[in-house]
Amino acid sequence: MPPDPRTEFAVIEPTVYQTDDAFIRSLNGALAKLPPGDRDILFFVHGYNNTISDSILRLAQFVEDTDFKGVPVLFSWASAAQPVKYVYDLNSALAARPQFLKAADILVRTKANGADIFAHSMGSMLLMEAIVFAERAGKFNSTGRLKSVMMASPDIDIDVFRSQLGMIDGDRTKLFVLTSKDDNALGFSRRISGGISRVGASDSAELAELGVTVIDLSNIDDSKSGSHSKFAGSPEVVQLIGQGLNSSSRFGSKSNHPLENMISGLPILVVSN
Repeated sequence: MPPDPRTEFAVIEPTVYQTDDAFIRSLNGALAKLPPGDRDILFFVHGYNNTISDSILRLAQFVEDTDFKGVPVLFSWASAAQPVKYVYDLNSALAARPQFLKAADILVRTKANGADIFAHSMGSMLLMEAIVFAERAGKFNSTGRLKSVMMASPDIDIDVFRSQLGMIDGDRTKLFVLTSKDDNALGFSRRISGGISRVGASDSAELAELGVTVIDLSNIDDSKSGSHSKFAGSPEVVQLIGQGLNSSSRFGSKSNHPLENMISGLPILVVSN
């Protein structure tokens, strides 16, 4: 310290909030500094094999690259951050469900106009389980402020995903799944999971039949972060996500901001039921 901004990333001036109310006040203060139309929250859930520092920096870079106008909030669960501890991470993600729901309840108490949830990899498993729990309790999007749920390269057993969606009675048009058939990390996950397909590498048409909108990135080959992180490493995909997050109508409104227009000319396939 101090870090050199020309060559280094660093987390500076971390603050520990002693109470939920203190965090809410700080978040409301950050929202109040923005124009009224930009007072949204991006709730980000990291994936497998990530330290909290990795996740903070990934989110910071993602917000910078997408030019997201609102306030980002990271939910970090206790990943072992070791490639060989896949099962540990899976159990840890599932164990974090109560804390995720508590964090979501805190965000509902803020003055944000709306929120988007973005989960990567194994974080999508945590997110879907939390949504199922909230749905069964009658609390999923009870305020109507949820704008979209995006899952990039979701590391979820396809049969488990089908079961999870079967327990969600509400509108699925807000659910977007970013997939890629060349995802090497999900290929590894499939092998150690008994050969069962993972959602993030599944057939687009099959997924769309479940009621979600699929954004197939298989033809994107310029990701600097590898096939498992195209959402952050491909300029084309980052631009697409940024346009969606910063649009008042989000991805799903066909009348005001058609998704087809957003991907015009890009090697990206969108499939919806």
